[in-house]
Amino acid sequence: MANLERVRLQENMRKIGLSRIPSVLDNYLKDATEHTPSYLEFLDNLFQEEVGAQEERAFNTKIQRAHFPYIKRIEDFDFSFQASLNKTKILNLASLSFVENKENVIFLGPPGVGKTHLAIGLGLKACMKGYNVLFTTCHDLMSQLVASLADNSTDRKIRRLSRYYHLLILDELGYLPLTKEQTSLFFQIVSKRYERCSLILTSNKPFNAWGELLVDSVVASAILDRLLHHATVISISGESYRLKDKKKKLVEKELKV
Repeated sequence: MANLERVRLQENMRKIGLSRIPSVLDNYLKDATEHTPSYLEFLDNLFQEEVGAQEERAFNTKIQRAHFPYIKRIEDFDFSFQASLNKTKILNLASLSFVENKENVIFLGPPGVGKTHLAIGLGLKACMKGYNVLFTTCHDLMSQLVASLADNSTDRKIRRLSRYYHLLILDELGYLPLTKEQTSLFFQIVSKRYERCSLILTSNKPFNAWGELLVDSVVASAILDRLLHHATVISISGESYRLKDKKKKLVEKELKV
């Protein structure tokens, strides 16, 4: 009889959307017979399992929807290699107060210094906190928006970009020039997210080169005005991580010869 009740209980748990408890119930029942916790303690421990499992699923779903190209954590960043970087400043950003305050973060520096790593690391932190995050390169996003002009879905896409994502990460601004049309779309995104949602942007170009990069110096000025009004700017100088690894392999190869 007890076995029948247990099976029915597990089935009912699944019916109401509890996915973790049914699979661990037997272990908890066995433990309860040995350690005799109070009813409240037993239920608390059991539901902690469920909450933990649901939070993990939600986190994994948010990571998938964020479209990170790879997983890089702030904790894995080699701050000793980039002496120009203020570690305390980065760790303060990892608290995500900038997302709560709807502020921006801009990483500037040459290729390979860790801009994308840090942007992804902050994006992962945001996913863990339950924020909706989207990662994309500037070129890919602008190309998608230009293509959407053909079926008149551009406004809808920009509205979603402006409202749904608490944090939008735009990577690699400056590696490829933007057309006047793309610059106009970029301005719309920045303008509509201004003081509403946060943006992380990485670029290999200093701000004084953005006028040429964005074709129109007037629009570039308007974009920078909105981006920088509530922003933390992190300038990184130093060697490329990728070149460092390549040099290390070359040295190891020479030593073996």
